[in-house]
Amino acid sequence: MVQFGYTMMTEQTGPRELVDDVVAAERAGFDFSVASDHYFPWLDAQGHAPYAWSVLGAAAQATSTIPLMTYVTCPTVRYHPAVVAQKAATLQLLSEGRFRLGLGSGENLNEHVVGAGWPAAHVRLDMLEEAVGIISALFDGGYVSHSGTHFDVDNAKLWDLPGTRVPVGVAVSGSRSCEIAGKLADLVIATEPKKDLLTEFDRHGGSGKPRVGQLPVCFDEDRQAAVERAHDQFRWSLGGWKVNAELPGPSSFDQATAFVRHEDIEKSVPCGDDVGEFVDAVRPYVEAGFTEIALVQIGGAHQQAFIRWAEQKLLPALREL
Repeated sequence: MVQFGYTMMTEQTGPRELVDDVVAAERAGFDFSVASDHYFPWLDAQGHAPYAWSVLGAAAQATSTIPLMTYVTCPTVRYHPAVVAQKAATLQLLSEGRFRLGLGSGENLNEHVVGAGWPAAHVRLDMLEEAVGIISALFDGGYVSHSGTHFDVDNAKLWDLPGTRVPVGVAVSGSRSCEIAGKLADLVIATEPKKDLLTEFDRHGGSGKPRVGQLPVCFDEDRQAAVERAHDQFRWSLGGWKVNAELPGPSSFDQATAFVRHEDIEKSVPCGDDVGEFVDAVRPYVEAGFTEIALVQIGGAHQQAFIRWAEQKLLPALREL
């Protein structure tokens, strides 16, 4: 059975509201939840960027059954991988085994803030591979020292190690990331319904492992209002990850998407309250072989209405897939 999840999108909602929303999502019957890990919103119109790990800690205490996951954390520039391992282990304890650590190579948008520069794409992927190895070694228990190409670890140890090991997911967009995910990850993460990514993941050892996708949607009883909101807050998503990983700030995304039209958004994001349109947008992920699909409701102030609608209409329709 394909599972359907709820996204705590930190770029569009404040911390207390994020926790309230995931509590409502749990109550509504969403199968899992994911949370973005940003320092900046994509666009000024989104208007938020609280610290995801504090939000997740609060969510772990406020909920009781819904799985939690980062979607995704970059463990290479803004965070050292040894610190990411500590945070993930703590979340696993707080959530009593409900946490998964989603990792990716990151975006300049969030990582530039520490002033370490933004490496080329192939270097970022090498850094990600090394970071996943460090995190995995710390999850094994005991002391870890490491002197690598990109990271040093000096006699580190996780003193509060959960009995249930934290599963690690790796986000993929091309062959190199699929290789890393297939070799080192417990699950794969993608934001596009591309079957070839899953095939490549399987080729490198991922066969049989969970595969998690994500889809933006914009529910509103007023379809035109939904289209307007999606264009205002989510037109950045049409740039593609090769572009989105490089731009340094919200103003850059604003300029880069200045010519995105409302009709372009309508082609890529289901808008309004037609359940069939939303189901049709999810179907390619199911057909590609994704086992879990997280929905992103666009608009921080529109979460509760979406969750109620999803409970009553959308989730039952999706489960018929």
